[in-house]
Amino acid sequence: MHWLHVLLISALFTGAAIAEERERTITVTGRGEVLAMPDMATITLGVTHENRNATEAMSLVSKDVTAILTRLETLGFEGRDLQTANLSLSPTWNSGSYSSGQARKITGYTASNTIRAHVRDLEGLGATLDALFVEGANTFSGLSFGLNEPKPYEDQARARAVEDAMDKARQLAEAAGIALGQVRMINEGGGAVAPQMLEMATVRSADVPIAAGEMTIRNDVTIVFDIAP
Repeated sequence: MHWLHVLLISALFTGAAIAEERERTITVTGRGEVLAMPDMATITLGVTHENRNATEAMSLVSKDVTAILTRLETLGFEGRDLQTANLSLSPTWNSGSYSSGQARKITGYTASNTIRAHVRDLEGLGATLDALFVEGANTFSGLSFGLNEPKPYEDQARARAVEDAMDKARQLAEAAGIALGQVRMINEGGGAVAPQMLEMATVRSADVPIAAGEMTIRNDVTIVFDIAP
């Protein structure tokens, strides 16, 4: 049993050493933010039609979507800026129910096609939306703003986050009367916060001005420092 006691004592000392090592660290989280004016927008709109015949419902949708895509092409949109976000065909039912003694039946079909487009010229955004509604768009899922080249802002936000974390660590160490050691670990996490999505009523007409506002590019960084002996 002597060897068992030796192993047990060794494990206790090892655990204490690990705990002591873990305790001799400072963990801080820094945040960096950069404000930027958006220079692009993403609009999501589409066409929905109902018809007793499924093929006819889809045909009506396809006709309007073709007109919308053609108009976007004439407005200078490139293929990389256009994407089909959703294409669906679903039955519509009558209001009958088994409880009322009337069986539910399919009375027609609803066809939908949604398009997502990146608008790289914000000055023409209102006119673009107005043109698309004229061409047959009758659903609008949202408008969000973004940046064509976000990397410089992301880099700046990241640098500010690291600077903020370093400053916090120095303050903590000074207040606790200890010295900071080497950086043991850095974990990054971040994202961009855009203005709220605009509703359909806001952007239905080119006569209504659209305010893009400012975007906040945010980055969070967690840094673990050793405490110097």
